[in-house]
Amino acid sequence: MSERRCILTGDRAAPDHLVRLAIAPDGTVMPDVRGKAPGRGAWLGVSRDELEKAMAGGKLKGALARAFKDGTIAIPADLPERIAAALEQQAMDRLGLEARASNLVTGSEKIEVAARRGQVHMLLHAADAAADGRRKLDQAWRVGEEAEGSDRAGQVLPVGRDALSRAMGRENVVHIAITDGKAAGRLTALLSRWQSYVGCANGGQPKPLPEARPVECPPDI
Repeated sequence: MSERRCILTGDRAAPDHLVRLAIAPDGTVMPDVRGKAPGRGAWLGVSRDELEKAMAGGKLKGALARAFKDGTIAIPADLPERIAAALEQQAMDRLGLEARASNLVTGSEKIEVAARRGQVHMLLHAADAAADGRRKLDQAWRVGEEAEGSDRAGQVLPVGRDALSRAMGRENVVHIAITDGKAAGRLTALLSRWQSYVGCANGGQPKPLPEARPVECPPDI
C-alpha cells in the first residue's frame, strides 16, 4: 500500500494511519475517514490538539489551499470535532459488525474464561470501566497468554459503556474480548488512528505485539 504525506508535518505513513480530507460539492472541507470520496484528497497525520493549533494559526488553510490547489475552500470551525466523530463512528460500526459475526465476547465472566483459555486476541475496556474489573480481566489475559509478570493489558477506549452498548446492540457493554485473529487485525488500525487523533496511544494490541502498553483515555471525548 503506497504511503501518503501529511499536509501539516510532511511525514509519510500508510493511509490507514492518516485521516483523509475531501471537498464536498459546496466547497466545504469534510473528513473522509473511509477514503471513499471522489476527487483529490488531502491527508492529516496529527492529533486533534495539533489540528486545532494549525487552524488557529492559519497553517491548515494554507496547507489545504496548496493540496487542493484552491484558495476558496471553506474550512468548518468544527472540523476537529467532525473528524473525531467520524473516527469514533467508524470504530463503533466495525465493533458492531464483529459482534454480529460472533467474533467477540462480552460480559466479564465469559471474557475471563476465554482469556484464561488463550482465546483472546484483543481486549477492550470502556472508559468508565472500574479499575478492579479491568485489572481482573487483564490478569486473566496474561495467564492465558503465558505472559504473567508482563505489563500486557487491554485498551481503554475513549468512550464509555453507553456508546459501546449502542454500537453492539447489547446492554451494559463494559468489556469486549476479540476472539478472532482477523477481526483483531481489522480493528487494530481503526482503533490506533482514532486513539492517536484524540490523544491516546494505542494500548493493548493483538497477540503478536505483547509489548504494547495500555493507555487510559479521557471518558469525555
